[in-house]
Amino acid sequence: MKITVFGTGYVGLVTGICLAEIGHDVVCVDTNADKINMIKQGKSPIYERGLDELLTKNLAAKKIVFTTDTIMGIDHGDYLFIAVGTPSSGDGSADLQYVYTVARDIGQNLKRHAVVINKSTVPVGTGDKVKAIIQKELDKRQVDIGFDVVSNPEFLKQGDAVQDFMKSDRIIIGAENDEVFKKMCNLYESLPTKIVLMDVHSAELSKYAANAFLATKISFINEIAQFAEKFDADVEKVREGIGSDSRIGYNFLQAGCGYGGSCFPKDVSALVWMAREYGLESPLFNAVENINLRQKHLVFNRLKKYFTDLEGKVIALWGLSFKPNTDDMRDAPSKVLLESLWRVGAKVQAFDPVAMDEAERIYGKRNDFKLCKTKEEALDNADVLVIVTEWDDFRKPDFELIKTKLQRPVIFDGRNLFSPNQMKDLGIEYYCIGRKKS
Repeated sequence: MKITVFGTGYVGLVTGICLAEIGHDVVCVDTNADKINMIKQGKSPIYERGLDELLTKNLAAKKIVFTTDTIMGIDHGDYLFIAVGTPSSGDGSADLQYVYTVARDIGQNLKRHAVVINKSTVPVGTGDKVKAIIQKELDKRQVDIGFDVVSNPEFLKQGDAVQDFMKSDRIIIGAENDEVFKKMCNLYESLPTKIVLMDVHSAELSKYAANAFLATKISFINEIAQFAEKFDADVEKVREGIGSDSRIGYNFLQAGCGYGGSCFPKDVSALVWMAREYGLESPLFNAVENINLRQKHLVFNRLKKYFTDLEGKVIALWGLSFKPNTDDMRDAPSKVLLESLWRVGAKVQAFDPVAMDEAERIYGKRNDFKLCKTKEEALDNADVLVIVTEWDDFRKPDFELIKTKLQRPVIFDGRNLFSPNQMKDLGIEYYCIGRKKS
């Protein structure tokens, strides 16, 4: 089938490459010429396990083409995916300007029937607006061309996006009639995945509901961690106790220094905005958001309490990305910590397995920010070690080397990677989140 994907960001690029991998002819369109030229050379602008290999393979097989030519993309596709960014606006709402721009482009240039598919995360009712925009442009042209608008939200976990696409828990399709459902099912027929059919509004809300629920689990366990510290309990034992209940499960119940990334923060904010916009009460999502903001400041506040004066202190920082197996630093806890430390005159020596270039892109070169080649180099003459990303590479370090290199044997762990008892036996001061100290 002939498919066009508008947008080569995280969702668009993964979607386009994976659709090519399962046999479709794909054109990916983006307005960023530098990015398109980079991808044409087989270099992905994002870090995602397995994606570079699939990109190279499908470029060679000519199953996927990358272009800045919007009209070419519209002419090519029987299925037109809108997978552009929907960042948060200042009031928390989703910024839909890029979605609407693609809709106008489609309406101005469509020459035959197409299925227009919203892959971007969009508020409920966006599909109706996209449909209206396309129809308005067709009316201006005085042409009678049929089209359908579908909601097909993505549920890709960063770090496992290729696997998620190929073996997803479910594919949600929101459409208006059985004929469109059939076309969409044919599109995905080679994937061993359950397809869930529903109306467009329900599909749009399902994406927000999924992310908000997972974010709620994280904020919930972080709130429990507060109780654990107060009553000398262990949040990891609590997690084990409640996670064994099949109704609850273990996933997303790790206490830590907050969630980040491109989805949870902006989607919870968008739900809060939708509630406010439509006169609904939403104390739960406000609380989820506020708890997460508190957690992002937790490590800094503990450092400040420990040192009293952080000016001139050198902090070794392990982890920059918001989670392992990605270079994404959007809304990452590391950013809150970095900027807080710099404001009080501290210096940071940081290491991350893949997010170093992204950190330099965001912050540039600074005298108070050293990006190190190894996690061991980050320890050199540092006052303490702070961990904010739970990379596997950080789970089994050389603790004796840590003690030797640091000015004092202290670890502030925002991800609870180690046992407090083990750290005590090793002679390391260990500050974690919600763990019992013997």
